[in-house]
Amino acid sequence: MCGIVGLIGAHEVAPMLVEALGRLEYRGYDSAGIATVNAGRLERRRAVGKLVNLSDRLVHAPLAGKIGIGHTRWATHGAPNETNAHPHRAGPVAVVHNGIIENFRDLRAELADDGADFATETDTETIAHLTARHIAQGLDPVAAADATLARLEGAFALLFLFEGEEDLMVAARRGSPLAIGWGEGEMFVGSDAIALAPLTDRLTYLEEGDRAVIRRAGAEIADAEGRRVTRPARTVRAEVARLDKAGHKHFMSKEIAEQPRAIAAVLDAYLGESGAALALPAALDVARAERVLLVACGTAYYACLTAKYWLEQIAGIPAEVDIASEFRYREPPVAPGTLAVFVSQSGETADTLAALRYVQGRAAQIVSVTNVEESSIAREADLDLQIHAGPEIGVASTKAFTAQLSVLLLMALRAAEARGALDAAALADRLSALRTLPALVTAALETDGPLKSAAAEVAEARDVLFLGRGVMFPLALEGALKLKEISYIHAEAYASGELKHGPIALVDNTVPVVVMAPRDALFDKTVSNMQEVMARGGEVLLITDAAGAEAAGETVWRRIVLPTADPMLTPILYAVPAQLLAYHTAVAKGTDVDQPRNLAKSVTVE
Repeated sequence: MCGIVGLIGAHEVAPMLVEALGRLEYRGYDSAGIATVNAGRLERRRAVGKLVNLSDRLVHAPLAGKIGIGHTRWATHGAPNETNAHPHRAGPVAVVHNGIIENFRDLRAELADDGADFATETDTETIAHLTARHIAQGLDPVAAADATLARLEGAFALLFLFEGEEDLMVAARRGSPLAIGWGEGEMFVGSDAIALAPLTDRLTYLEEGDRAVIRRAGAEIADAEGRRVTRPARTVRAEVARLDKAGHKHFMSKEIAEQPRAIAAVLDAYLGESGAALALPAALDVARAERVLLVACGTAYYACLTAKYWLEQIAGIPAEVDIASEFRYREPPVAPGTLAVFVSQSGETADTLAALRYVQGRAAQIVSVTNVEESSIAREADLDLQIHAGPEIGVASTKAFTAQLSVLLLMALRAAEARGALDAAALADRLSALRTLPALVTAALETDGPLKSAAAEVAEARDVLFLGRGVMFPLALEGALKLKEISYIHAEAYASGELKHGPIALVDNTVPVVVMAPRDALFDKTVSNMQEVMARGGEVLLITDAAGAEAAGETVWRRIVLPTADPMLTPILYAVPAQLLAYHTAVAKGTDVDQPRNLAKSVTVE
């Protein structure tokens, strides 16, 4: 969600802050701003919309200073306008904030009674006013920040800047991620490694409840109890710094094209040197699990729905899938023999992290599937399985989704092996098929041209339906989500067998119907549903294989033919045309593909 940066060093920070914020644009935002201290004076500049608007503002009203903080805001409390944009200021204090302060109304009322004059609708301004009051009462800036932190309820990543202090920033983290970067005579703070990658390759990730006092000479960190602690510095992997589009028009296009490499990286990591045996960590205890619980949000949730089919059909183990934002509020019983799996690209998804904490002490083992090994979810799980996708900048997940699916499929195969559901020969056959997956996905990318042509017409629709049966149903859900995320076309997905239970009422010649149907055991039933659509004037875009295309005949509106694959692999393979259709539809409509409206890459608040 919101992006935070802070810099303190020997150079003018304003242009560096804007550049660092540009590396956080992928998180989603609707306004941006920076604040600096120069010759003791605290000043700020803010603008609504894209960062270029802030850059324009700085051309006409420059900010000097060698210490500063910056922010990209995704609106929660208060409309997206300049008044509500960060940094927020009260007297000698400026603050940037990611998160939600749950008790801000009570604090605001208390401060208003004490004479505070609020200019915004935000919860963050309350933090600035509270800190300013503590300073007015005689506390020094660090003590004032500590006193403020003690009053806050909710989740936050915070960065404080103080008038008259040109060698001091205070950072704090509770719930939302924050990292400190180390330099020579300069220090950096950022929401994630991507923001700071060009500036330093040494990062320290603050842990839950940490507060850091940051000066040019370094950082002093205290834990939630106020005790001085040392947190390890990690070296950032080189690929984190590479954010170019590599000749593609959008990051999403690049990341779709990177999927064969990303899947190959998963196989390299978890199939061992020979590629002929499963090499997941020995600590993964699936043999004794009585059931598997999978929890996630958004696209990761659809990856979990797919894994449910694999776990039950291949491994014969009961699997339950839950939406993270609903899970903990149901207060569900968690049987002691449960293997709990939490899937999150960023590893910071607030609802998923809260669900993980709910099952701690209840489940037999907690496993995370993430793309960031230093993330909160990865650190708090008993075991983390990395998806090895590399940085994903487009808000609509593509390569992270197929990498998650690949890891979850390997987990299902490991469960089948451990529980005796597959003998050695059958497992070898499955692994042999799995090793063909990068080549199959490469072939699927060749459907780009036909899908671009179809997208030109889909872009004219107001509504689109997606249908799938069995393991294709979660992929239909994912296809509909991708389309609505970036093209803003209303799209819904249904299990094909549900068509006659209501959705068929929507079908007419203005509603394209995307049918995902490889020639498998359920194909004939899906074709029957497809015929029902066409009998009512619906235009069918059929995504299938060569055998399916031949069986369906010439009566469909469009056919997208994918390579024939082992049914176990089809969910991963069929994700590619769903992504390409959404991408080209969005391009045809002229929407912001990489940063769609109202969306954030990592949802770190409820």
